[in-house]
Amino acid sequence: MNHHGIEVSVKNIPPLDPGFLPLNLFNEAFLKTAKEPFDIAVERASGQMAVYKTRIHGTPERFDADVYYIERIVKTLLWMKGGFKVYLAGNKAVCDAIAAIYADGGRQDFDFHFMAHVFEHPFEVVRVDAVPAANDAPQRIGGHMDGCRIGFDAGGSDRKVSAVIDGESVYSEEVVWYPKITADPDYHYEGIVSALKSAAEHLPRVDAVGVSSAGIYINNRTMRASLFLQVPDDLFDAKVKDIYIRAITDTFGDVPYAVINDGDVSALAGVMSLGEPNVLGIAMGTSEAAGYVDADGCITGWLNELAFVPVDASPAAMRDEWSGDIGCGVKYFSQDGVIKLAPAAGIELDESLSPAQKLKEVQALMEADDPRAVKVYDSIGVYLAHALAWYYDLYKFRHVLLLGRVMSGKGGDLILARCKAVLADEYPAVDQAIRPALPDEKFRRVGQSAAAASLPAIGG
Repeated sequence: MNHHGIEVSVKNIPPLDPGFLPLNLFNEAFLKTAKEPFDIAVERASGQMAVYKTRIHGTPERFDADVYYIERIVKTLLWMKGGFKVYLAGNKAVCDAIAAIYADGGRQDFDFHFMAHVFEHPFEVVRVDAVPAANDAPQRIGGHMDGCRIGFDAGGSDRKVSAVIDGESVYSEEVVWYPKITADPDYHYEGIVSALKSAAEHLPRVDAVGVSSAGIYINNRTMRASLFLQVPDDLFDAKVKDIYIRAITDTFGDVPYAVINDGDVSALAGVMSLGEPNVLGIAMGTSEAAGYVDADGCITGWLNELAFVPVDASPAAMRDEWSGDIGCGVKYFSQDGVIKLAPAAGIELDESLSPAQKLKEVQALMEADDPRAVKVYDSIGVYLAHALAWYYDLYKFRHVLLLGRVMSGKGGDLILARCKAVLADEYPAVDQAIRPALPDEKFRRVGQSAAAASLPAIGG
């Protein structure tokens, strides 16, 4: 395959998507002939800095390839680690092109405004002689079992809460709610408080509260979350940014608490069940949610929004309706990925059905060993192998836990088997380094809300 004049060799191609061009293989082919240094740094909260040192060609005939390559790396860093300021050190023409793309009204206008909102700081791209030094602030969090704790897990369709005493769950509750379609933030607040009080009734006291919630959280504050999608901006700032802090302190007073992204809590639950750190968790459901616990057992504070990280370099890649970008993980590792492949397999889905219902139809066909559904899940397994090779370059994880509705049943088993086969064939070094797996019963016993309960330390 040829893209921007770069010839890319791909051994394993998804049967239902012959035009798929793995971004990591494009990057490898690009770097074979790139010699000119080009450095990137992304600044995020509290002066933390992510740095990526690479190379470009720096020649007029490779200008388009250089811009494409650097833009995809910038995009990846922004959504993997987050940030409001991008520093570029290298070829001026390439730097200028990136600055024009990541600007108000530019091609990545969505990213420009999203990051400014999340970090409450104007977004900018600047050219410098040398990028700042890398600076991370990983935080050891979770795994605390002492005392009487509450763990709350806020999902898009249900909320779960657990009461835990010295590491043992003594009560759990799951309640259906409708946060994504509700504009009144008091609905969300009252639902959270109701869950907390329900758990507290089963404890002699409350020593700490941990919260796992879909969205982006910085210093326990809600910066962006689909749970509050319908809440107007003025009410979001007034009532949602500190909603978990208010709910906890209003209910229990001054107790230790921690609020983090549900993907990171999933990875933490994986660490607790495996007994080992360095875990990347990927949940394939409504979207692609991810979390990461590093080799030291720390939460990094990175965004880990892999739904927006590009994995497909094909110019014909599917477009995400929200961000407007193409080739990003959400269209490959979620129910959208199943739905987009179904027609290519000859499966006609009723357009009046919801995405979740469409997924169930394909899953039912897979459970019946329908060869059309087999091709759908086989294709996703190929996607996943290529993506994990790219994610490994970024994270250097050891374990991968594959979660979510898409990974359930026979379809999940086939995705995992196909992924492992492609890794062994096309990426033998990565195959030897990582262990992708579905959650076992031990992981399920830990549970998301129970893992959330372990987040804050008591005292000290």
